[in-house]
Amino acid sequence: MNTIHAATTGISRFLDQSMRPLFDIHAQPRPIIDGGHLLRQLEQYVRNGHLKHTTLFCTADITNLYTMLPQDESLKILEEFLLEYHYEKVQGISIKVILQLADLVLKETAFVDGNKFYRQIIGGAMGSPFTLTLANIFMWKWEKNAICGAIGPYEIYGRYIDDIFFTFNEPKTKIEAVIKKANDFHPNIKLEANIGSCFSFLDLLINNKNGILSTSVHHKTAAEPCVVPFISDHPRHVFSNIIQAALLRAVRYSSTFDIFEKERRAIRLMLLYNGYPSRYIDTHFRKFFGRSISKSSMLPFITNENEFLVMRNTLLPKLNVKERETQHRIAAVPFNEETDNHNTEEKTARIPTILKQNKPNKFKQAFFLHYTHEQRLHTLKRDIHKLYSEIFHDTIATDLRLILGHRNHRNTRHELVQKRPHQTMLKPTPLLNTIKKKPERRIVN
Repeated sequence: MNTIHAATTGISRFLDQSMRPLFDIHAQPRPIIDGGHLLRQLEQYVRNGHLKHTTLFCTADITNLYTMLPQDESLKILEEFLLEYHYEKVQGISIKVILQLADLVLKETAFVDGNKFYRQIIGGAMGSPFTLTLANIFMWKWEKNAICGAIGPYEIYGRYIDDIFFTFNEPKTKIEAVIKKANDFHPNIKLEANIGSCFSFLDLLINNKNGILSTSVHHKTAAEPCVVPFISDHPRHVFSNIIQAALLRAVRYSSTFDIFEKERRAIRLMLLYNGYPSRYIDTHFRKFFGRSISKSSMLPFITNENEFLVMRNTLLPKLNVKERETQHRIAAVPFNEETDNHNTEEKTARIPTILKQNKPNKFKQAFFLHYTHEQRLHTLKRDIHKLYSEIFHDTIATDLRLILGHRNHRNTRHELVQKRPHQTMLKPTPLLNTIKKKPERRIVN
């Protein structure tokens, strides 16, 4: 069930914006953000000497996390989370009110099938921003009691929403016992686990080759080799972004130059399959590799292993957009007299945050205008800027910066899917008027 544009969406968004930064600060172990985030942990694990030839990887999928989330118990764990870290108020709102708002978001979710309304009585709604945060807080309690205590302090443990990954330097039978204990801990949380030395997690393929870590890009057969076709009516930057993102992932995830070369060829074949011109591909390959290749080189990619390793060591430590967003959320959390948290300074000191600098707002003297993108109207942006300059010449409007953006076309799925019931079902049933009206007085002249 989804709650996009539902009545409780605003409340859900507010709760998510209030609670997610607190979870980001206090969550131990920290959730996995993406494949690159996990890869950096694995490489640190190797540098610390914990990867052995007997080290096993375990991946587990939580069955139906959203739909099996117990509502009342989740609210109790939310209260426990806030009290454990000594939060009396969150953004000036008491815990009692926070719980009442969370109860409203969870339990006032309904949908229509036929001519009947159905209310969700277990789990949270997909599309509700607060559902993910509440599920994370619920799993914070489950992980702490069910599984983290059975894993060694030097092992890696992480979770990406409902996917779990951890390393283990014990026999396989002991891992199976840990999974069995975790499955017995809560009736609604069940794991489907896989144990071995080679596994994929998200888009990262991990392999322990006799104590040597080998990583590469994991290709899902259901999604590849399909990307946005070159003939699609999208802005030009969409196609260049696809190439840049694929090459960036290949460099970061490939543990050796040979693995990277194989992935680079796969990227080129994927782009050709989707109609990208060969010259266009070479141009953006050369743009990506930039200084790593010689200007006189005829090939638009690196051919030397040392150049690859230098480039990989430069790109891998860089944070992606999601990691920067997490750090910005943490840096923006206000700690004041309402937060009696003795451990906050110690915990936040271990988190490398990006502090917001006092930079001038470049959009202060600007306004935005959006239009639906069409390839045949490729000069529209230039024409609008020209028209704006001509009409508002020598007026105060010239002090404002016009910024033009675009919207993509609605696809067939969006056009055909009915996301809300018929208007007649949304009207409240009129109540019978049982109060008798008083007779009107007639004024006699």
